[in-house]
Amino acid sequence: SAGDALLTQINGVLDFSKIEANRIDLEETDFDLRVCIEETLDLVALQATRKGLNLAYVIESDVPLQIRQDSARLRQILANLLSNAVKFTEMGEVAILVSTNKQTDSTCELHFAVQDTGIGIPLDRFNRLFQSFSQVDASTNRRYGGTGLGLAISKRLAELMSGKMWAESTVGKGSTFHVIIPAQKVHHTTEHNDVEIPIFH
Repeated sequence: SAGDALLTQINGVLDFSKIEANRIDLEETDFDLRVCIEETLDLVALQATRKGLNLAYVIESDVPLQIRQDSARLRQILANLLSNAVKFTEMGEVAILVSTNKQTDSTCELHFAVQDTGIGIPLDRFNRLFQSFSQVDASTNRRYGGTGLGLAISKRLAELMSGKMWAESTVGKGSTFHVIIPAQKVHHTTEHNDVEIPIFH
């Protein structure tokens, strides 16, 4: 556990350094959005189970599942938000809600909302939320750990992907982090429907 925590912090510092030096390269690929979300939830499943939290995701029916974007960076953004949500939630649930703000025949604007029932964030601390090497509260760092880089990196990655990020929160009731990411729709051909199936007697 200590090794994993150290590796996470080192990777965070390296990613932040790359972003500051404009050395982050995006690699767009075709992928299944549902698989991406489920694999990301798997990363925090053990921690959530240990705390007795429910993990869930909801994808609205009009959201295209086959899309083109940087799946690794999208997974990194969601993993950071989920990790924070689980870290600061002692009871209840953490969920991802996926919807579309707008879409055309070839493009879509995906809206991810990561919700938790955790401790919440005071309104007067929101200005520190996405600052690098910054915690909302100094006592938070002592109790929960972390470098204060996860949210800063996630916001910068979302912007590099032509998206944006913001948060809403109520102290004692939980927080919701919103991420808007544009993507290309992937339309698969249906040529396989014409394959002749042999009949055996």
